[in-house]
Amino acid sequence: MDIKEAIRTIPDFPKKGIMFRDITTLLKDKEAFEQAVEKLFQHYKDKKIDKVISVESRGFIFGSVLAYKLGAGFVPIRKPGKLPAEVIKQEYQLEYGTDSMEIHKDAIKPGERVLVHDDLLATGGTIAAACKLIEQLKGEVVGICFLIELLPLNGRKAIPDKDVFSLIEYDTD
Repeated sequence: MDIKEAIRTIPDFPKKGIMFRDITTLLKDKEAFEQAVEKLFQHYKDKKIDKVISVESRGFIFGSVLAYKLGAGFVPIRKPGKLPAEVIKQEYQLEYGTDSMEIHKDAIKPGERVLVHDDLLATGGTIAAACKLIEQLKGEVVGICFLIELLPLNGRKAIPDKDVFSLIEYDTD
């Protein structure tokens, strides 16, 4: 099975002109879900990952499973006000304005090898901010992986010095 076929595309969601890539159809297909997780695992199994970090919220689905398979810890990066202990914050640019995300200050020890996962790479702003948080905590970003990459949006430009791996690429956004 081609895992790309398991993803549903919904035109004009959440607004006109957007082709939304709905991963819920992949998640409910046990074979496609297992295949996607296994491909990510195979790519990183020999990289000696200490932590897998994912961005809220769809990134948590694959990130936590991947952490388990890699024998690594899992760390969530969340929207402001969602984490209960002391945090550090990073702002990032959106299409119209800014947003921010937070991570617990004690989530990463200096020198830990970190794999960053998110479900989708579009413009790269979110993942670049996540990398800045990891680097502030003195973690080493050894890879960034995505289920989906929207090639026309050039998200890799936001993370030029990082090793990026995407399972599925779309030539249209």
